Amino acid sequence: MQGKGKSMYNDRQAMDLRRRRQIRNWIILIVLVIAVFAGLRFLQNMGQTTEISAVTMPCYATQDVTPFGDSVLYYDGASIHCLSSTGAVKWSFPVGGGATFSVSDNHMVVWVGSQLFIVDKNGRPSYNENMGAEIQFARVGDSYAAVVIGEDTAPDLVIKDLQGSQVDEEAEAFSGMLLLDVGFYGEKGEYMWTLAMDVYGTAINTVMNTFQVGKMNTGEVSLGENLTYKVLFEDNKLRVFTTQQMYTYDYKAVQDVNNTKLVYGWKLIDHYIPSRGSASMLLAPTSQTSADSSITELRILSGTLDRRYTLPSACVGAGVQGKNLYAFSNEYLYRADIDSQRFYGYALPLPEGVKADGFIGLTSNGRALLTSGNTVYSVGLPQ
Repeated sequence: MQGKGKSMYNDRQAMDLRRRRQIRNWIILIVLVIAVFAGLRFLQNMGQTTEISAVTMPCYATQDVTPFGDSVLYYDGASIHCLSSTGAVKWSFPVGGGATFSVSDNHMVVWVGSQLFIVDKNGRPSYNENMGAEIQFARVGDSYAAVVIGEDTAPDLVIKDLQGSQVDEEAEAFSGMLLLDVGFYGEKGEYMWTLAMDVYGTAINTVMNTFQVGKMNTGEVSLGENLTYKVLFEDNKLRVFTTQQMYTYDYKAVQDVNNTKLVYGWKLIDHYIPSRGSASMLLAPTSQTSADSSITELRILSGTLDRRYTLPSACVGAGVQGKNLYAFSNEYLYRADIDSQRFYGYALPLPEGVKADGFIGLTSNGRALLTSGNTVYSVGLPQ
């Protein structure tokens, strides 16, 4: 009986050992399956580096590098040069030292002291005259250019057509106010908005005025003490961004109260406005938008869509074009459809040892302008 009991004990021990081995083998198999699946998902979400390319641009990051439709502008202290998005020189426009410029889709306005230039996308000037007073700033649209001259709190707003003929002037309307910005909107840019700050009031107040150029004032809105920093026109609506809210107005500055959106803690960093339909407005946490910060989260506003995204790694910048959201880390380009939250990663094809440390913007033909130190690279975008 004693030998039989010992034999039964050994059999149970052997069965337990086999069972433990089977459990261990199953665990190893499950881990391997999970690892293979994760690896396949990683490969699926990693784009091929051959899909994108990079070229070194013949300009420096400190030279006011600016996307201009499918081209790139930069100012070398003597001339404004226009490059193709891959670095070929298209034209140069001499302006001398101390110049500043601003662009629309098809035109550029340049000012130096009291001198104003209006230039088309082919580098041909349509206007070059002295405004008679120091120019604070200028803006250009599809049909008109706005020029702000005079003292800071006694600005004179002059509106010219693209050939330089004066069509409107507001000499007294902004007395005692600081003009912050001006822009054009409408089908042919026939309307204009202005942002001005009342510097002598009992409380800080930003005022938005709207005009039909050469005809009449169409509206006035008090935006309060929160800083107003951007106005966009999309889908027949004015979107006004303050540090607190995004407000929506019609052509005549009548507010659509149902289209107010809380954006406190977020800042608009890019936008894409199609010829039809809703714009895509890209925001990042305000605390992450300074030059020495990295971006880890993004937010898209488009029509009724209000979606947040967590980036795969910290990024130096981000942009939006069409239905695609792009973000750029030191070594990777990330792409996501704005209707989903899945990012696809692509290794940046920069020279060996080079890491991106800044983002300038996107050209309309699908290239990103990135910086590494003072060097500018143009990188093709995957679709």
